[in-house]
Amino acid sequence: METLLLNPADNVRVARARLEAGTEADGVVLRDAIPPGHKFAREAVSQGAPLRKFAQVIGYASADIAPGDHVHTHNVDFRNVEGEYEFGTNLRSAPETAPDTFMGYKRENGQVGTRNYIAIVTSVNCSATAARMIADHFTPEVMANYPNVDGVVAFVHGTGCGMGGDGEGFEALQRVMWGYARHPNHAAVLLLGLGCEMNQVDWLLEAYGLKRGPTFEALNIQNMAGLRKTVEVGIRRIETMLPVANEAKREPCPVSALKVALQCGGSDGWSGITANPALGHACDLLAGQGATGVLAETPEIYGAEHLLAARAADQKTGEKLIDLIRWWEDYTARNKGSMDNNPSPGNKAGGLTTILEKSLGAAAKGGTSPLTAVYRYAEQVTAPGFTFMDTPGYDPASVTGQIAGGCQIVCFTTGRGSAFGSKPAPTIKIATNSEMARRMSEDMDVDAGRVLTEGISIEAMGREMYEMILRVASGEPSKSEAQGLGDYEFVPWQIGATM
Repeated sequence: METLLLNPADNVRVARARLEAGTEADGVVLRDAIPPGHKFAREAVSQGAPLRKFAQVIGYASADIAPGDHVHTHNVDFRNVEGEYEFGTNLRSAPETAPDTFMGYKRENGQVGTRNYIAIVTSVNCSATAARMIADHFTPEVMANYPNVDGVVAFVHGTGCGMGGDGEGFEALQRVMWGYARHPNHAAVLLLGLGCEMNQVDWLLEAYGLKRGPTFEALNIQNMAGLRKTVEVGIRRIETMLPVANEAKREPCPVSALKVALQCGGSDGWSGITANPALGHACDLLAGQGATGVLAETPEIYGAEHLLAARAADQKTGEKLIDLIRWWEDYTARNKGSMDNNPSPGNKAGGLTTILEKSLGAAAKGGTSPLTAVYRYAEQVTAPGFTFMDTPGYDPASVTGQIAGGCQIVCFTTGRGSAFGSKPAPTIKIATNSEMARRMSEDMDVDAGRVLTEGISIEAMGREMYEMILRVASGEPSKSEAQGLGDYEFVPWQIGATM
């Protein structure tokens, strides 16, 4: 079949391959050429009437649309979502299976790591150069003496000063720093500041009860009397941490210890048909084992939030999700933007017309099991099952929040071919279509396009992803990890004014 009808209630179909104007497709003569992954009308749609895909509204006709017309940005309008929400009306139990294990690092605080890094976490941009100089000292030749340590990584960023000393932005940055300082994929941590910044290291230590010790140190450049001495002292401190970190050994750990970040970037018209629902099934398999899946990117569930609210385990959880939607509507309005600023040009080229359509596909990464908790950006994730974290749609900032919340693995679906990786949590890249998977074979770990090209079921593809998660959690490098990605993808969300 040349086209897909995703639900009988839809008034659009999706082209599986490029279809030329004049072609008859499933009883409709096409009036326009239709690129792969794009939509055409299967019936007449009057101006102002809703367009439906996945049996959900994805926009409104900006002009009369005839059968066979290309349905895209030129004839579709966006409207903000409205309506009443129902909570907990679509609750399905996660599948129960025999308990699995993976080979992880058991930490003294009861957490489990999938990697064994030493981290240098900066409080402010002013200490970024010092952090990179310290990390650069630990070359592959040096690290060969410590085979159980995955590396020394500098997590640097462009904020930490010129900001308010309280409020959303400051609190979010402190949560990010704490989350990375206590991440289970870190065997040891050096916090590095300048000394006079707004985001004081000492405040973080006091607020979160962090104590200095053999595997946790804090320095600032001004107290060290300058850059050179700070770098020298920082190198010596990490040299004393390395033998301790190298003692860590992998051992069998329950899958319930895993927290997996669910991400998408560079999406296309296939994202909601192949990779995202398959990752959703993998999330259900994790939830059935007592593990945690963390969906994020609040602007990219806009228009699909009612589906997630119906899966909320209780009304309080559902209302917390809707409160985030309202915050984002206000946030974009204050900044003279629109929730439909997303999708990006690349998303649109891939067949996604409005944020409503993109969100329906993005939300599918969360599977079908109950929504058990909703978290602020970079808040520690503690609930098992399917959860949600408030983040922007910008992938580096979103993943930074999920990792700070405790995620030890990232699963990242892409249709256009996003070049993304992360540390200390490795990223598994999942292609939505087989053409891109072949073209970018060095970057893609899983070709979910085989759902269409080979007829593999969503459930079988989800099982394949689940098994890859366990292998990567046990130490198998993902392709982005093997290529060294992750040193520049630490991007805390900057909320509020820079002053």
